[in-house]
Amino acid sequence: MTSTPDLTRFTASQLSELMTSRAVSAREVASAHLDRIEAVDGDIHAFLHVDREGALRSADDIDSARAQGASLGPLAGVPLALKDVLTMKGAPTTCGSRILEGWHPPYDATVTRRLREAGIVILGKTNMDEFAMGSSTEHSAYGPTHNPWDLDRIPGGSGGGSAAAIAAYEAPLAIGTDTGGSIRQPAAVTGTVGVKPTYGGVSRYGLVALASSLDQAGPCARTVLDAALLHEAIAGYDPMDSTSLREPVPEVVAAAKRADVAGMRIGLVKELGGEGYQPGVRQRFAEAVTLLEKLGAEVVEVSCPSFDYALAAYYLILPSEASSNLAKFDGIRYGQRVGDDGSRSVEEVMSLSREAGFGAEVKRRIMLGTYALSSGYYDAYYGSAQKVRTLIQRDFAAAFDQVDVLISPTAPTTAFKLGEKLDDPLAMYLNDIATIPVNLAGNAAMSLPIGLAPEDGLPVGLQVIAPAMADDRLYRVGGALERELFNRWGGLLIESSPYGAGSASDGPVPGRPGQTGGSSR
Repeated sequence: MTSTPDLTRFTASQLSELMTSRAVSAREVASAHLDRIEAVDGDIHAFLHVDREGALRSADDIDSARAQGASLGPLAGVPLALKDVLTMKGAPTTCGSRILEGWHPPYDATVTRRLREAGIVILGKTNMDEFAMGSSTEHSAYGPTHNPWDLDRIPGGSGGGSAAAIAAYEAPLAIGTDTGGSIRQPAAVTGTVGVKPTYGGVSRYGLVALASSLDQAGPCARTVLDAALLHEAIAGYDPMDSTSLREPVPEVVAAAKRADVAGMRIGLVKELGGEGYQPGVRQRFAEAVTLLEKLGAEVVEVSCPSFDYALAAYYLILPSEASSNLAKFDGIRYGQRVGDDGSRSVEEVMSLSREAGFGAEVKRRIMLGTYALSSGYYDAYYGSAQKVRTLIQRDFAAAFDQVDVLISPTAPTTAFKLGEKLDDPLAMYLNDIATIPVNLAGNAAMSLPIGLAPEDGLPVGLQVIAPAMADDRLYRVGGALERELFNRWGGLLIESSPYGAGSASDGPVPGRPGQTGGSSR
């Protein structure tokens, strides 16, 4: 008797093949993932809202269309987890904040609409740091998400819910947003793939803004090809977004399938490594560099001296834009309202609503941003930070005159313990030291897993950075590395995690708190 395969273990492209051949239905695939969420998300807390009814309805629509011979996209029927910063009609959008608790937007974000048009089944909305402010998903008003590799550790942030959902096999695909590393850093610490597209390459319409000049939605997946397929589905010009680029979407799927770095010049960024980086991170990164050379790439060191000032510039620009963007959340037009008993003025109600609705990190950044933009300080702080941003852009331009792509570790450490850095905001901010320059310049970048740190058995990520609108180069490099590492590991790295062995029906969920999974191979 042949046992039924666990559909949650297949990649998005494998699920697509199974559904196209009619081996399984979209409803069976959706049901398997919804059951998986029910079984494990009590431990992980990746989701803030699960739309079982809507997901099954969408899956049934795909099955009906396929039965009628309709032409469907390559991801039709594949389930996806959507970060709760993107609007979705018919489901709550909270941005991980109490101030938006219970808000149901009347429209879809462009990304959400394109997912629906591609036939992708949206399972629900994922947890995140409040208004995307954080590197650990501990700043969610609804409680932290746990890393499936070790439930005592963070899954990264702000998009830890999306990354954890993939790592725990609750969804094969997810959407994240990246303002300073919020797709790539969670991917690094959960052993998954995360891509920050070129700024303007994916529409921001319907993405609740943190910092408008930095925010970018992008794909999260377990493989480079799956990320490319999702990237292609959501990218492209949108007249609803004034920052949207009119250039055609780079051929990312073809690049992922090509998976060849022979003849490429790859730059090793001097400023993004060394002191402050965990030994196991440095070791795995050095091994990956050697592997790229073995695959035919020429690796050279490049210097981007302005990167040393990126963190300081970012934490002036982001709070400044955030303080402006979050001014509209006042408890008057929508969201949580406090103190409206008829005896208080509008100003008092707004103050009480914000006091109750915003968390400590959001308040901290609003105050920083308001101060930086205030009269007498604008030129000294915000203006100076924008000048540094220009220098960083020039460093990137000079580097890309010499090389095709740049590489670095994605994060300086593996996943740290929950609560370890909550009382030290500066230590928390340093987690994004390698990812922030990309957002300041508007370039494209990817994080992919390159092994486990020997000292703790936790995933390490490598960051690939490409010039604007050269996103396809990310997938060439990522695909080549992934193929070689797949052969070395005998499968995907994620399969060695506590949640990677066995199936949801095998009994108790592995990876309970205090248990670190995987090997150090």
